[in-house]
Amino acid sequence: MPESGSPQALLDLVDWRRRVGALYRTSGGNAVVEFRRRRNELMREHAQSPLPAHDRTAFDGLDYFPPDPTYRIECRLESPYGLEDNEEIVIATGGPDGDIRYRRAGVLRFELNGTPCRLTVFALIGYAGGLFLPFRDATSGHQTYGGGRYLFDTIKNTDGLCLEVQPGSTEVVVDFNYAYNPSCAYDPHWACPLAPRENWLDVAVEAGEKTYGPQSRL
Repeated sequence: MPESGSPQALLDLVDWRRRVGALYRTSGGNAVVEFRRRRNELMREHAQSPLPAHDRTAFDGLDYFPPDPTYRIECRLESPYGLEDNEEIVIATGGPDGDIRYRRAGVLRFELNGTPCRLTVFALIGYAGGLFLPFRDATSGHQTYGGGRYLFDTIKNTDGLCLEVQPGSTEVVVDFNYAYNPSCAYDPHWACPLAPRENWLDVAVEAGEKTYGPQSRL
């Protein structure tokens, strides 16, 4: 594997993000199944895979909940905060990358299994911006990674299938079937921003990726 920060590693990272972005543009009636198949290939074969190198030979795929259309939800990105509210939210990565600073972009309100829910969508403070949605739920630490999962991160191109937007509208569709683990769920050498307390759901989100095998740390 190329040394981190080397020209080859940086080019590999560009390729990784392009390929991940292409995954999130998968189309067709079996998009979820095809997405998961192709993601498994990337995780096993790509130089920038978050899987430890020694795990890749025996890797036989990530574990997911069965696809469930009820977790594809229409909602609206609301802004309960005044326009004058520019409070910075600091989310620790727990590693050498330090803290990452965000602002609240808005709130998604929806229902899951009859339970009212809300999740804050964060906007990255820095070059190019970007929207980020981390969350924990009642499966965290049991069926899914204890630190929570991500639904989308537009900087990393992980948004095409799980976040549908319409130009000029705050109405969106989110799809929890594409919820995925942060890189630190596979290897402790990664540092990841995890869901702050305001994005902890009491309801179980039985959709998307489950805990990763023997390397998971709950």
